[in-house]
Amino acid sequence: MKTEFEPQDIERIALQVRELIKPLLTCNHTAVDELLTVDELAMFLKTSKAQVYQWVNQSQHGLSTFPYLKSGRLLRFSKNEIMTWLKNNTGRLEKR
Repeated sequence: MKTEFEPQDIERIALQVRELIKPLLTCNHTAVDELLTVDELAMFLKTSKAQVYQWVNQSQHGLSTFPYLKSGRLLRFSKNEIMTWLKNNTGRLEKR
């Protein structure tokens, strides 16, 4: 049993397949986010834990935009959000 397709049928199937795989093509699979603890963030930024807690405290009071996640007493930090925060807050003294 041989089935022949018309050109418009093949084009319709191709469009459907393209729509199905579009999310896979546009998703950035290499940028998997990582959640860091206070200790890990301090080591990553080469700073003290006290400094990390100070940034969190300032952010809690609306004095900064330092990104953090809090669940109960646990603090976690998105590595991607921290990188964005660093890019946006680097060179503040140079702008004055």
